[in-house]
Amino acid sequence: MSTTSQASQRIAALLDENSFVEIGAMVTARSTDFNLKQTETPSDGVITGYGVIGGNLVYVYSQDASVLNGSVGEMHAKKIANLYDLALKTGAPVIGLIDSAGLRLQEATDALNGFGEIYLKQAMSSGVIPQITAVFGACGGGLALIPTLTDFTFMEEKKAKLFVNSPNALDGNEIGKCDTSAAKFQSEEAGIVDVVADEATVLAEIRSLVCMLPANNEDDMSFDECTDDLNRACAGIENCVGDTSIALSQISDNGVVFEVKRDYAKEMVTAFIKVNGVTVGAVANRSEVYGEDGAVAEKYDAVLTAAGCDKAADFVTFCDAFNIPVLTLTNVKGFKADKCNEKKIAKAAAKLTYAFANATVPKVNVVIGQAYGSAYVAMNSKAIGADITIAWPDAEIGCMDSKLAAKIICDGQGADAIDACAKEYAALQASAVSAAKRGYVDQIVEPVDTRKYVIGAFEMLFTKREERPAKKHGTV
Repeated sequence: MSTTSQASQRIAALLDENSFVEIGAMVTARSTDFNLKQTETPSDGVITGYGVIGGNLVYVYSQDASVLNGSVGEMHAKKIANLYDLALKTGAPVIGLIDSAGLRLQEATDALNGFGEIYLKQAMSSGVIPQITAVFGACGGGLALIPTLTDFTFMEEKKAKLFVNSPNALDGNEIGKCDTSAAKFQSEEAGIVDVVADEATVLAEIRSLVCMLPANNEDDMSFDECTDDLNRACAGIENCVGDTSIALSQISDNGVVFEVKRDYAKEMVTAFIKVNGVTVGAVANRSEVYGEDGAVAEKYDAVLTAAGCDKAADFVTFCDAFNIPVLTLTNVKGFKADKCNEKKIAKAAAKLTYAFANATVPKVNVVIGQAYGSAYVAMNSKAIGADITIAWPDAEIGCMDSKLAAKIICDGQGADAIDACAKEYAALQASAVSAAKRGYVDQIVEPVDTRKYVIGAFEMLFTKREERPAKKHGTV
């Protein structure tokens, strides 16, 4: 492996020291059109091989922008496809480090076929081995499908560009008006990117993620020895109903939280945490985001949005594919009501409902605030398959807010009658106790004991087995 190229430096920074073994170093382009034979193409513009991260086997390819701008030709693509073949045989993740001008025009249909070969390997690998991509330079046109076919995408904050059509090719747009290829747009607006940071941080974050994930869909080794107190009290967690990312850090071993799609649909948190040493996928409604100064930086309604539902559904589907248990923190009173969301919310909420209902992994739901209507049902309720439902004593569970219900029930009556009705309705139809009496809540626990009960539930569910009706696959 060349020690001077940026592509090789990225691999060295990503992997455990001196662990990288290169494969296919002698491969070069074999096309002769447009005098390509006269051009040196060492490793055909992509370094491929294997190594370890935290002792875990991974396969890595890193595109070399110094060789024909890292463009993808026939042999370049074959090297990546070969890496996928090895990864599937051995059951280990594939990490792609992208820095490429895209399709190698001099190789035309050979290069196009190469794109297709990579796509096919990615599709075959989906749900079998984790796939991670990091974009450090250009990633345009057909190349943009590569990160979006993977499970997790990282982007360098300044130099990376991710696009199908360049910003200047979009009707009514130019790059100065809206840089649709920038990390900010792709992470906040498109929701494609999980983490945006400088290059060193991106590589460090990939290392952290790999150490949280199983090696493949049959690996049951994605757990560590727990060094945290299993009975540790979650002091003050009741104050984290708004910013549930903080609540998750209270529940997780040693405060470990790896949030994915962190800049997109912030009203829904999707993150990996550790519970008694086991990786758990967490989905939580969020109505507040606290800044580094400890003050509330952003506020949201406690409602489901189309973007939030899509984000959570994709995350739950990944967890189910890789046998990662799912924890939900529910605080939702309905659906976002605006024209933009109305176009997509029914389908997105159905997708989220299907993801939870279809998942056969252990599922635990903790109702920490409001839980109203169909939005509550979609958030991993017992009705759609949660194995254990826990509620905090002050949780509100029902079809709607008690005051709204009272106004409907006591229509035409005075304010005193409505207030009295609201109190009665809250006790009889909208409390954690009333839901528990009907069997919709299994346990009512004090917030401070949340971690202890979540650990107990997942321990009990560790050997869970659940069959589904025989079918090729669902269609939602």
